[in-house]
Amino acid sequence: MPLLAFRRHAACLFVAGALCLAAWPSAAQPTADDAARLIQGVSQKVIDLVKSKTGADRQAGIRQVLESEFDLAYMGRSALGTHWERTPEDLRERFLKAAAGAEARAYSERFGQYGGQTLALGRVASRPNGVFMVDSRLNQTSGEPIKIEWEVRDRGQGLRISDVKIEGVSMVMTRRSDFNSYIQQHGGKVDALVQELEARGARQ
Repeated sequence: MPLLAFRRHAACLFVAGALCLAAWPSAAQPTADDAARLIQGVSQKVIDLVKSKTGADRQAGIRQVLESEFDLAYMGRSALGTHWERTPEDLRERFLKAAAGAEARAYSERFGQYGGQTLALGRVASRPNGVFMVDSRLNQTSGEPIKIEWEVRDRGQGLRISDVKIEGVSMVMTRRSDFNSYIQQHGGKVDALVQELEARGARQ
């Protein structure tokens, strides 16, 4: 190959390689700042919903936040505990949808009217397993601040919230206790729990 043609060929390969590298998606690992931004964004979304929406609209908004910002599959599996493995796939899917609907309904009612609460973020701790723990305080217009810890992880779908601890009490562990108790009271049947959660989510 003549020298000039060789140099052009080499330049084309270099440019093509550079373009490929530029187009390749970044595999950057999430950081503590990313975890803090997630919590700040979620808290602002919820406050905006409580300020502007009521009834079914608020419930739908809360559900959207749960489905987009929380790792519901991980939380649901953890909450169902030992019952998860022996539950058929179709019933697992019903359970996850029913649990999201019931949580959206419950939190839509509990938030009530916005009372001027603000969330102040604190330290973000990074664990060796890739989990971030975001410390925060919910400041109220009356009463003591409430300590809230957010567990955040990335299981391949971006950072999601995988547990919330209010004054040290885990939401996932509380649900596991509640769900296991309900299943035991209903002959060990997971479908009874699913029906109950579906009813709670649809309750007017």
